[in-house]
Amino acid sequence: MGHLDHATFGWLTPLLSYVMACIGAALGLRCTVRALGASGRSRRNWLLTAASAIGTGIWTMHFVAMLGFSVSGTDIRYNVPLTMLSLLVAMVVVGAGVFAVGYGRDRGRALVLGGLTTGLGVASMHYLGMAALRLHGDVNYDPVLVGISVLIAVVAATAALWAALNIKSPIAVAVASLVMGGAVSSMHYTGMIAVSVRVSPSGEALPGATAMQFIFPLAVGLGSYLFLTSAFVALSPTAGEREASASAQRPVESVAR
Repeated sequence: MGHLDHATFGWLTPLLSYVMACIGAALGLRCTVRALGASGRSRRNWLLTAASAIGTGIWTMHFVAMLGFSVSGTDIRYNVPLTMLSLLVAMVVVGAGVFAVGYGRDRGRALVLGGLTTGLGVASMHYLGMAALRLHGDVNYDPVLVGISVLIAVVAATAALWAALNIKSPIAVAVASLVMGGAVSSMHYTGMIAVSVRVSPSGEALPGATAMQFIFPLAVGLGSYLFLTSAFVALSPTAGEREASASAQRPVESVAR
């Protein structure tokens, strides 16, 4: 059995991955709140931004954490198409959950459907990303811990969507995003504890890309997207602010007439 190290660089990768999960959750929650106060094309655009933010944040969290993952006795490579597919799955399935909440008429049913869909999307992204691993040996999972990790993902997603429906203040959203980030990180490391590797030493070159060749640049790019989108959302006026601005302009227009 190969020895698994989940924090090769110490607390750097767990802490940074948690930060990325929190940023993605906070941005997704804020965009969902904006969407619920909008209509038409504006609502759709906010929901698309929310889905991309949550999906990107979760994916970045997973693979930043994987930068610190190593197995004694073997190198690790990543299958590039499968890794990219995991990102697409995260965005599409999370998007389905977010849109279920954004357009659902029955809030309770929409919350259950959205939480289940989003949670399964998070879990699918994680295990699809793990399927992209290439190493000298066989990867096995503890089914009980896998089940617990999926349950954590569903509960975390449902809680996050509930927060989007019921929490409006920026401070409350920030607190909810910290909890959501912790839940996503817990899901990831629970899934990683479920992993065991039987190493088969070999001198044969592994297919795929190393984490630093592929994962690190992509994670940096997606992290930059999250930061830039966060700045855009922070500077974008809310529906209340637009209404207040419009109301302030009406008296001025009346006087001018």
